[in-house]
Amino acid sequence: MMTTRPELIGDFGMVASTHWLASAAGMSVLERGGNAADAAVAAGFVLQIVEPHLNGPGGEVPILVWSETERNLKVISGQGVAPAAASVGAVADLGLELMPGTGLLPATVPGSFSAWLRLLRQWGTWSVADVLEPAITLARKGSPVLGRVEAAVSGVADLFRTEWPSSAEIWLAGGAAPAAGSRFANPVLADTYTKIAEIAAQAGGSRDQQIQAAHDAWYAGFVAEAIDRFCSTAEVMDTSGERHRGLLRGDDLARWQAPVEEPVMIDYLGYTIAKTGPWGQGPVMLQQLALLQAAGLPDVEPGTADWVHLITEASKLAYADREAWYGDPAFADVPLADLLSAAYASERAALLGDTSSPDLRPGSPGGRAPRLPRYPGDQEADASAGSGEPTLRGDTCHLDVVDQHGMMISATPSGGWLQSSPAIPGLGFCLGTRGQMFWLQEDLPNSLRPGARPRTTLTPSFAFREGEPWLAFGTPGGDFQDQWSLHFLLNLIHRGMNLQAAIDAPDFHTLAVPNSFYPRDIHPRHLLIEDRYDDAVIAELRRRGHQVEVGGGWTLGRVSAVARDGGWLKAAANPRGAQGYAAGR
Repeated sequence: MMTTRPELIGDFGMVASTHWLASAAGMSVLERGGNAADAAVAAGFVLQIVEPHLNGPGGEVPILVWSETERNLKVISGQGVAPAAASVGAVADLGLELMPGTGLLPATVPGSFSAWLRLLRQWGTWSVADVLEPAITLARKGSPVLGRVEAAVSGVADLFRTEWPSSAEIWLAGGAAPAAGSRFANPVLADTYTKIAEIAAQAGGSRDQQIQAAHDAWYAGFVAEAIDRFCSTAEVMDTSGERHRGLLRGDDLARWQAPVEEPVMIDYLGYTIAKTGPWGQGPVMLQQLALLQAAGLPDVEPGTADWVHLITEASKLAYADREAWYGDPAFADVPLADLLSAAYASERAALLGDTSSPDLRPGSPGGRAPRLPRYPGDQEADASAGSGEPTLRGDTCHLDVVDQHGMMISATPSGGWLQSSPAIPGLGFCLGTRGQMFWLQEDLPNSLRPGARPRTTLTPSFAFREGEPWLAFGTPGGDFQDQWSLHFLLNLIHRGMNLQAAIDAPDFHTLAVPNSFYPRDIHPRHLLIEDRYDDAVIAELRRRGHQVEVGGGWTLGRVSAVARDGGWLKAAANPRGAQGYAAGR
């Protein structure tokens, strides 16, 4: 199969991400003696600068890290928690049935900074100043504005001018949105990170002590103080059409740090796939794999209508379970062992028919009765509007790294995008809005609770082959992440494609699952498919009851990946959007 780019092959190191400057920064770290953890942290901070419409310092990042020295895989949960003052009653008292998608009210503790420092401290070798240097340089000198950044800022320019002046000072400094291709700098953010680096260096002592000093400056020092001051005093317009103060306070930041956890894993045809726990949607991929194995996918010809239909219908069942059962396991009894069991998969696979199902059908793992949220209003809004908040929602980034010593990392930074909430004065960045994923209904696995993690869509992936670490991969895309990533993996396993071919292959996804973002819409039987699929396949899918929407040939999925394969290191990145790149040698 002809590919848009070569699959990269080497033996020194590989970095793949959703932006060429992040990949270049990560590769430069490897070239200068850093390991995969150092490279991932540096690249992660660069993504905040060059893709500000997709992630920011106030956002979050789940990370999967394989240590060749320790011979184990760990999860860093860079998903911050709900404030102590956040509860269903507190928000309901404001007259709201859904958490707004923007503003200060849905802010959780910013998780990405703590997660990146946890990765640096436990597995890296570089200093705080060294890993921050590429991001600081780009923030101070400027980086090229993406067309999507210009579009994002233009879409919220009036809001910035009339309601969010602190954001207007940064993004409309020239009177209008920065033009695509122009140089944009954020000196206030550069100053924030410079101050963090200086505090770390001045702490003296060991590298661990310096990293702790940087962490303290963020979560108990000048950054936390600025966040506390802004959230407690500013009344901010949000998607509810009203102005609200934030619930987040300095004490919430001071009592939190990113934990390290065990991954959740499942075996599939000689491969072992690893994801985060059910505080993210990661187990959805594992449930899909179990369903597809039980339903006989290995016997289905790839790329046919049977292939697309079976994968789509299995996705609906797995995502329905996500809605009924997933949440922060520290606060909810998530029956994960039952959800991932072969017996449950066989039971659920019996529901897969020859036609598209319009129903949301969660199962009863271990005999438990499922309970779904009360979904708001008209759930079948115009599917062409896409997923999430119209005009205001950001998205997500992704990066993967492998070094010559075998360390492998998959990370999915998101949140804190420039459209999410007003910039915090003096810091140069805004808070995230991940709290919009909580339900304002009591006694659900994903109900809003003080100190709980919202059930996020962020979902990096890792795979072993015959017990050995093989693949780190992932994608942006909200609810679609565990559809696009799954399709990529299946292309590798069932079609024998290389990394780049598996990424380039025509893709599809369904909106027939409840949207995790405001306004929580759902589109039963919907199926969006790239026009590179054969017309006969599309016609057959329509005959089976799918409401097929044919999209552009290079529009779905933004997967990147690195691999260890036969003594080589490999990498590939997505050509869609014309900005993701892999680098390596």
